[in-house]
Amino acid sequence: MKPDDLRAAVEVLAGLPEPPQDEVRRLVEALLAALEAGTVRAAEPEDGTWRANAWVKRGILLAFRAGGNADAAVGPIFRFRDRCWLLPDGSPPPPGVRIVPGGTVVRRGAHLADGVVVMPPAYVNVGAWIGERSMIDSHALVGSCAQVGNDVHLSAASQIGGVLEPVGALPVIVEDGVFVGGGCGIYEGTRVRSRAVLAAGVILARSVPLFDLVRGTVLRAGIGGSLEVPEGAVVVPGARPAAGEYATRLGLHLQAPIIVKYRDGATDAASALEEALR
Repeated sequence: MKPDDLRAAVEVLAGLPEPPQDEVRRLVEALLAALEAGTVRAAEPEDGTWRANAWVKRGILLAFRAGGNADAAVGPIFRFRDRCWLLPDGSPPPPGVRIVPGGTVVRRGAHLADGVVVMPPAYVNVGAWIGERSMIDSHALVGSCAQVGNDVHLSAASQIGGVLEPVGALPVIVEDGVFVGGGCGIYEGTRVRSRAVLAAGVILARSVPLFDLVRGTVLRAGIGGSLEVPEGAVVVPGARPAAGEYATRLGLHLQAPIIVKYRDGATDAASALEEALR
């Protein structure tokens, strides 16, 4: 089905209290196949910003609502139960994609582009989009509908949050050439713009202010908005004093991600991070 036809069908069936099971199954299969092929995305760039495709998320939610549970197993030990239409169908990964053995799961409806490498164990959820030549390292999570660009490195134990509801909300977006250090957490629709570098342990969310030491500003999400990490920013974990006499007396601090420099055109991610931390 073409994207416009998929969208029209989703809008009709998702609005029915009890949609016909056979029609829903055909639609869900077509939507998941389009997501996996990358011809449909849960969010996409548009004129320098990003737009959420709410109808795609409605279709994914329809798969949860209308599909029953099904059992699956890997050998005699590992047994699973999930919504029947979202279980991996046993198909090999696309040509050019390498998934190293050892416990990784890529759920139906996730797109892995040419040159993607996934190290074990990792989890890529439904609706996620991962661009060309990106590396998903061990114990990394790419959440539902998250958008990860080309040439991105998600280091071990990094967490890219997902979102299905509300359907109009933007997911986490990690743009081209970003380096995400080990144990980082990126949540609540945060947008990390191209070529940014996150040192190990950085946590970014809508409620967390980002302090820019280079430009002398504080970046915040604002009401209903998303936190944005500027292009080429090098971010390290930091701390700021908590407010109030009690906090001052006990020496309490809050975590505070800090931009300590910006990459120039000739600086690779490893060099930029090493210089910043030094």
